[in-house]
Amino acid sequence: MRISPICLSLLPLAAATTPLLPQHIFSNPSYSSSEYKIPTSSESAILARRILHLTPLGTLSTIFPTSHHTSEHTQEQRPAGLEGMPIGLMDYISDCETSGDPTILAINIATSFKNVASGSNISLSLQWTPPYPPKSRIESMKNTFAYSAANLPRFSLLGYLEKIPASEVEAQDIGTCFVKQHRDSKYWLPGNKIHESEWVRLVVQEVYWIGGFGDRAYIGWIPVEQWRNVSKAEWEGVRLPGEKKGWKEWSSNWFGGLEL
Repeated sequence: MRISPICLSLLPLAAATTPLLPQHIFSNPSYSSSEYKIPTSSESAILARRILHLTPLGTLSTIFPTSHHTSEHTQEQRPAGLEGMPIGLMDYISDCETSGDPTILAINIATSFKNVASGSNISLSLQWTPPYPPKSRIESMKNTFAYSAANLPRFSLLGYLEKIPASEVEAQDIGTCFVKQHRDSKYWLPGNKIHESEWVRLVVQEVYWIGGFGDRAYIGWIPVEQWRNVSKAEWEGVRLPGEKKGWKEWSSNWFGGLEL
């Protein structure tokens, strides 16, 4: 079986001879003292793009406008003193384009989109939620949570919203792609009788990644060109922890199980 170069780079630097136990939890290992290799930003970008494709919900963070920036979109009763205050709200997202720019069905009456219309910056936060519980557990977590969320990847995409032209919506069949992942969204598609809505993309300008514990995962900025250059074949060829049954939560080399 042929193993790709990136897969080789994700494998442990040396074969483990003892059962996997917590290693280097409180200090970052060096290549000379560790059997394991922390993934690169490029490898992390592949994992992040897979998370984007598999994750239907994210948190949009915006800032309430100052009074002199208030637009017609923000005419509502709000408590005093919210100017400049950040707010994060869940929203539907989908990976309907090849660029890595998330697709969003913007409901213009919603707070996040009102804030953007009034000049707010915006970011999208995503986290990986494994569908299966781990087989091998962190001892201190066994009677509390299903898994350690701090040991799993999460990231934020910083950028701006851009309306998707009607010609691109049609050419890329954005509506079908989005509704396939969010069936109830068919009631809020553009032209509906309930709320004014439109298709937008979050144009990614920066990517901040936390792959898990810092002694076994990359933490830091992923260059946007690495984010955009990830191919479909690359993100389809990897597997995240918990996508399959039998994963080891405490393992520091679960990246070695990636399939490419």
